[in-house]
Amino acid sequence: MSVTVRNVTRNYGMQKALDGVSFEIPAGCITGFLGPNGAGKSTMMKIITGYIPATSGTVLVNGIEVGPDNIELKRRIGYLPENNPLYPEMYVREYLGFVASLYMKGAAVKSSVERVIEITGLAPESRKRIGELSKGYRQRVGLAQALINDPDVLILDEATTGLDPNQVVGIRNLISEAGRSKTVMLSTHIMQEVEAICDRVIIIDRGVIRADDTRVNILKMMSRRGMTVEVEFGGEPDVASLAAVPGVASVTRGRGREFIVEPAGDADIRPAIFSWAVAASLTVLSMRLQENSLEEVFRHVTGNR
Repeated sequence: MSVTVRNVTRNYGMQKALDGVSFEIPAGCITGFLGPNGAGKSTMMKIITGYIPATSGTVLVNGIEVGPDNIELKRRIGYLPENNPLYPEMYVREYLGFVASLYMKGAAVKSSVERVIEITGLAPESRKRIGELSKGYRQRVGLAQALINDPDVLILDEATTGLDPNQVVGIRNLISEAGRSKTVMLSTHIMQEVEAICDRVIIIDRGVIRADDTRVNILKMMSRRGMTVEVEFGGEPDVASLAAVPGVASVTRGRGREFIVEPAGDADIRPAIFSWAVAASLTVLSMRLQENSLEEVFRHVTGNR
């Protein structure tokens, strides 16, 4: 199922959390939804799930408008909020059975509970109280409740916050697997997570969409700004002289004898750097282009340099 957001605005009193936001997520796509704290990510996700209404604008799921009274459409959306609200006094199976009973009846409840316990790896902890679980397993319980009704659309808000590296990998694998058959929208601050599992990236800042494209095209944004070079010399260079090389915008020191050379334009400045080093009787121990990263794009489009 596709998700279409058209000119959505949300006001909290005089504060505008979302300002004319529009985007579309195609069916079967895992989309990373990125932005600084307070950018409007959680607000947008709550509007998509029908948890809160937009002040103006429209949200469509598979062509059907989302609204507070559209219960049938909400059945097709799974949602894991940022704070993962759970009942710590309940047992895992008890809680999941309770959630399942909101969507279905009879034997389907038990069948759905067993299904999500298996796919989220909760079996070893399934007879414990939720309050006795580690943070990683509590996140798995939250993900299990979002999947209990086998939704077509899965909205995950900061699903891996506070987890250790092994737990992050586990949740990441679950999201990747869910993305094979569902439309997934994932809010996160972990750029490596987006680079690892997302097909599409949307960056929002101050309630406005700043970038929206495939992950590959988003990363190309930095390539078009020029090719930063990391170069290590065998001796100490004259930084002012290197910075004066045609095509060089700036030179900063990295680790040890490594220097970061920023280009003034889009041209490859490596030949000019090498020629300068030869003329200065300096040995070039290594020279490589800096790899583009989603973190660089994020900092660039949100103005957080």
